[in-house]
Amino acid sequence: MNQVCADLETVADYVRYAITQFNQYDLYYGHGTDNAWEEAQRLVFTALALPLDLEQEECKLFYPCKLTQAERTIINDWIDKRAQDATPLPYIAQQAWFAGMPFYVDERVLIPRSPFAELINKGFAPFLDSSPSNILDMCTGGGCIAIALAAHYPDAQIDAVDIDTNALAVASINIQEYQLDHRVFPLQSDLFDNLKGQGYDLLVVNPPYVDAEDMNDLPQEYLHEPELALASGEDGLDLTQKLLTQVLDFMNDDAWLFVEVGNSEVNFNQRFGDLEVTWCSLEQGGSGIFAVNKQQLLAQQEKISNL
Repeated sequence: MNQVCADLETVADYVRYAITQFNQYDLYYGHGTDNAWEEAQRLVFTALALPLDLEQEECKLFYPCKLTQAERTIINDWIDKRAQDATPLPYIAQQAWFAGMPFYVDERVLIPRSPFAELINKGFAPFLDSSPSNILDMCTGGGCIAIALAAHYPDAQIDAVDIDTNALAVASINIQEYQLDHRVFPLQSDLFDNLKGQGYDLLVVNPPYVDAEDMNDLPQEYLHEPELALASGEDGLDLTQKLLTQVLDFMNDDAWLFVEVGNSEVNFNQRFGDLEVTWCSLEQGGSGIFAVNKQQLLAQQEKISNL
């Protein structure tokens, strides 16, 4: 046992120690927490398999509890990885939460943080007026959005599509964990190349959208994530443009398309001029998801063909 493990005994000891380490290494928080205190408590509680949805007063009930030598060793190792290597906690724990559901993650996929969770939980109101039967989750990564969609729409089939076979391997782990292999299908495709003849009622797309300037300024934590899932050209919209020129052939009548472009929303008007879309109102944080239906895209087909 090293000296840290010998000196620290309780849950409170390790939460305090983690906060000190995180502050000393000037970490960035963007994968589920936004400060050192919350990150430290989440790390310790996750390592101990304690509930993460407790009120703070309930959490404090565990603070005086003494830890076993094995528990102290694990927590100390996790703190070192988080502080010294700037490894995001979800990669250390190999678990992330999305739409209130836990998922397996590792460095083959982005850590889920999309505001699509809010839209899924709201049933994409006020846009959808019926439950979709055939859904596309494009750029699925670890499959979190596809599985959350399957949970919200229990009668739907979902194609979970990604260009990256490594990401699809992680998606398959999560699909199996939720026993959804009869309704959620991981498919390798560069956008629509391998989806010929398919039609969807709801298309949810979370493509790479980080522009070149932001890619150069990413905090250390994000350098652990796959660049293929982040970068999309000078203004972050290369893949979105390609998507818009192809998507109509894969939309059923009355279908809706939702695309997340995040911070690249500010570049959207420059790139796409007066293309008419609706930007979704997000009450729980995040930004940059637009909605457009098939009829609207058909009416703007000439504009899209000239992109």
